[in-house]
Amino acid sequence: MNGKAGAGEFASFHNLGMTEPVNADPAELAKFSELAHRWWDLESEFRPLHEINPLRLDWLDGIAPIAGAKVLDVGCGGGILADSMARRGAEVLGIDLADKALKVAQLHALEAGTRGVKYREVSAEALAAEQPGTFDVVTCMEMLEHVPEPASVVKACAELVKPGGWVFFSTIHRNLKAFMLAIVGAEYVLGMLPRGTHEYQKLIRPSELAGYCRAAGLDVRQTRGLQHNPLTRRYWLDDDTSVNYMFATRRAPVAA
Repeated sequence: MNGKAGAGEFASFHNLGMTEPVNADPAELAKFSELAHRWWDLESEFRPLHEINPLRLDWLDGIAPIAGAKVLDVGCGGGILADSMARRGAEVLGIDLADKALKVAQLHALEAGTRGVKYREVSAEALAAEQPGTFDVVTCMEMLEHVPEPASVVKACAELVKPGGWVFFSTIHRNLKAFMLAIVGAEYVLGMLPRGTHEYQKLIRPSELAGYCRAAGLDVRQTRGLQHNPLTRRYWLDDDTSVNYMFATRRAPVAA
């Protein structure tokens, strides 16, 4: 299984009210829209995202310092990562196709007084056609496993970043261990995530993501695994990419 959608699934995207097929699953958008009001509830289904956010933020900021940088967050949801990057001095644009989540992100930014962050309902592919080579850093975290064609998103991210810029991805491995821990364990046993959050066939092996990156002109510079102890609620990064993992990739600079 490669997690890719067929032509029939793309045809349903016209239900979004757009004239061109969009690389999004209406069912996925509806799922996250229903939970939109809970994005900033630290004890909600989104608690794990809040708990891992400092780790992933420190990791990417250590590789590509974001203070003063122009940053794009693809699949920003309610703005957890986008808001935190803006608070570190980045000029951030968060994009998503779930309008209710974007409204929650905008409201939170107003209430928290976060400066330097804006949100827009647009796909990565459409923005890449509109603003190629615009951003110093592009992030796409916990999003690729929710779209029919992840390679298309990777390609768009590569087109959106400036030559020499950095693109960061995070997603979930597709193997038995990941199925047992990230789906059965997290969703059905521990209740850390709503049941049905992830579909096994949409998960992405690191080798597959590396292939998407190479095809898009992105050089994979670093991989990290994200681990979790459910008893202590502690998260940490290491070299084990067998379940949750992240890629730091870079677009080649312009030749002198």
